[in-house]
Amino acid sequence: MKHYALIAAALLAMLPAAAKTTGGIDSKMMERIKASYVPTAADRALRNALAANDMDKLAKNSESLNSFDTDFSNRVETKGITDQKRSGRCWLFTGLNVLRSQMMARHGLPELELSQNYNFFFDQLEKSNLFLQGIIDTAEKPMDDRMVEWLFQHPLSDGGQYTGLSDNIMKYGVVPSTVMVETFSSNNTSKLNNLLSLKLRQWGLELRKMKADGASPQAIAAKKEEMLGTVYRMLAMTLGEPPAEFTWTRKDKDGKAVSTKKYTPQSFYREFAGNDLKGDYVMLMNDPTREYYQLYEIDFDRHAYDGSNWTYVNLPIEDIKTMAIEAIKDSTKMYFSCDVGKFLDRDRGYLDPENFDYAALMGTDFPMSKADRIRTFASASSHAMTLTAVDLDAEGRPVKWMVENSWGDGPNKGHLIMSDRWFDEYMFRLVVNKKYLTDKARKVLKQKPKMLPAWDPMFLPEQ
Repeated sequence: MKHYALIAAALLAMLPAAAKTTGGIDSKMMERIKASYVPTAADRALRNALAANDMDKLAKNSESLNSFDTDFSNRVETKGITDQKRSGRCWLFTGLNVLRSQMMARHGLPELELSQNYNFFFDQLEKSNLFLQGIIDTAEKPMDDRMVEWLFQHPLSDGGQYTGLSDNIMKYGVVPSTVMVETFSSNNTSKLNNLLSLKLRQWGLELRKMKADGASPQAIAAKKEEMLGTVYRMLAMTLGEPPAEFTWTRKDKDGKAVSTKKYTPQSFYREFAGNDLKGDYVMLMNDPTREYYQLYEIDFDRHAYDGSNWTYVNLPIEDIKTMAIEAIKDSTKMYFSCDVGKFLDRDRGYLDPENFDYAALMGTDFPMSKADRIRTFASASSHAMTLTAVDLDAEGRPVKWMVENSWGDGPNKGHLIMSDRWFDEYMFRLVVNKKYLTDKARKVLKQKPKMLPAWDPMFLPEQ
């Protein structure tokens, strides 16, 4: 270490004087920084503990263990926990979990799981077309144009959000999980995603060159269709080919066959669901960095070129809670998303800011507000789940909430419980049926949305 310090000091001495005083760490500053750290006996003990242990285990607040319970005053029952495994398809699992609960309740089905793989196939095909057409539309712009850079940075992902889900289902329908089962690549999406992204970037350059060389719009469109044929082949080889029609047997609560019929994915959706997922539902957002009671739209934040941009009503958190409570009391589950990695006690399946005392462990506080965390990219919606329960006190105020997760079985039978304080700080999005909107929120829908750029901090897809 002494040898490297001498080399660093020699190199520093060779620099011009101006370079030594314009923000770098010189030798004198390093001496002052080192001198500021005078470890106590407690510091040395902590350092030894941190060197050999998971930081979360050391920061776990033992006092918070005493205030944890799993009882809820209002709860929508869950039938069967799903598992997205090593994929970023939480948005798809969440949407299909909400939908299947409606289908089971409406038709008295004892169980039902919808195929995530089926809709994921078309999601990846549509996203590939979205990227390629976006490249064609911006082909005359330079490579360092902000939109062109954004396209090449985000050619494809397995993450997503609600409008992508609603566009997908309304266009392609749904099928039971037994009709198009999961594969290794659907459960482990990273390799397929990387290969598709690499291919799309290659094709993006090719399409830009065709445009620069004066190719006709018809020739460019034909080349794009040829490229999509290759995408379809890659998806069919890894995920299987989606069925155009299938035969399905409906069973009663005792497992006896009631009827056997032939369906298309679209006719199956119409018969057992039929919801207008685009017209009947609205995305609510709590983003304190922007004006409340305002309608926003994020440009190019969609899964399909002919689909809808993500549009949302930005509201105070208390307004969102009011609508969520009304829906849960009406036995309705909701698409919900949050920053799930913050203060998650995985052993208990519990989310609460008091779970871990990082300030005491590190000897410094972390006081940033929700708005400041959003502005600095320290927090954003990262995971979608299904909101299923709320626990209200005697005055009707929420104490805690519960979501149905898609990480397989675990604590609380595959559910996560969150304190109301955590909900305030790390909840971002909720999709509700318009019938639960307050009058004030309903009026916002009449506004012309403010358009935000594709690289807005809220773009981050849920995984």
